[in-house]
Amino acid sequence: MKAMGNSFRAWLYREGNAYAFLAPYAILFILFIVVPVIAAVLLSFTYFDTIQFPQFIGLRNYITLLTQDDIFMKYVLPNTIEFAVIVGPGGYMLAFLLAWMLAQLPRLPRTILALILYSPSMTSSVTMAVVWQTLFSGDQNGYLNSYLLNLGLIQETIQWLQSPQYLMPIMIVVTLWSSMGVGFLAMLAGILDINPELYEAAAIDGMSSRWQEIFYITIPSMKPQMLFGAVMAIVGTFQAGAIGVALSGSNPTPQYAGQLIVNHIEDYGFLRYEMGYAAAISVVLLLMVLFFTRLANRLFRSEEER
Repeated sequence: MKAMGNSFRAWLYREGNAYAFLAPYAILFILFIVVPVIAAVLLSFTYFDTIQFPQFIGLRNYITLLTQDDIFMKYVLPNTIEFAVIVGPGGYMLAFLLAWMLAQLPRLPRTILALILYSPSMTSSVTMAVVWQTLFSGDQNGYLNSYLLNLGLIQETIQWLQSPQYLMPIMIVVTLWSSMGVGFLAMLAGILDINPELYEAAAIDGMSSRWQEIFYITIPSMKPQMLFGAVMAIVGTFQAGAIGVALSGSNPTPQYAGQLIVNHIEDYGFLRYEMGYAAAISVVLLLMVLFFTRLANRLFRSEEER
């Protein structure tokens, strides 16, 4: 026992400081990530109305979601896939393109423009909705309606934010506008960190096209930043949803045109108080995020890291 005590004290002396620094992050990670995920998984197998104690019902929530929830299968899932396919890759490629363009500028204008592009991502969806509601207002005071009326392109105002035809495209535009977040900054930092001698050596070897530099030097040299940007784009895309409700002013959105899976969770969890069913939907969302994150890992990790 004495030998074990001495070895433990020796280990604590060597490693104690490192674990002390890691402890705050580990505690917060467990409290706000691990515990909620476990709680959601457990609640997804129950009927829970936030008043009575949860009642175990097995897989009934998942069966209902996949076979009986017509709103989810007809509107929410297709809307989420459409939104994710356009906003995810679109925002990701736009972030890389803008980061690459800024990297070609001198330091002062690059810093100013990077701050301008990054600032929309720091605003809440409610704040963004106020700005864009002014542009897409359905009366004559709306900037877009006023402009089109003055040009004679329309004869009467269009209810942009209440029309199922226009709500999803507007949501996509607004989300892309605010998608230059930390992934964008990581890509910009990765491009600036590339050794300029690589480009000089490539030029000597005969590489003259900017596109060749991007595909054969820039992207391979910043795979960690590309992976981080991809993960942030995936998470941001699937957790987006508040913007549709904020723009239209209702949940569900008009004719479910802008209803995403996050809105479906809020609808059942906080409006109908069916927490068990909402937890099942959140687990499905978690699995979707994990799948696409693993896909991004396979695309951008090197062979040694896989």
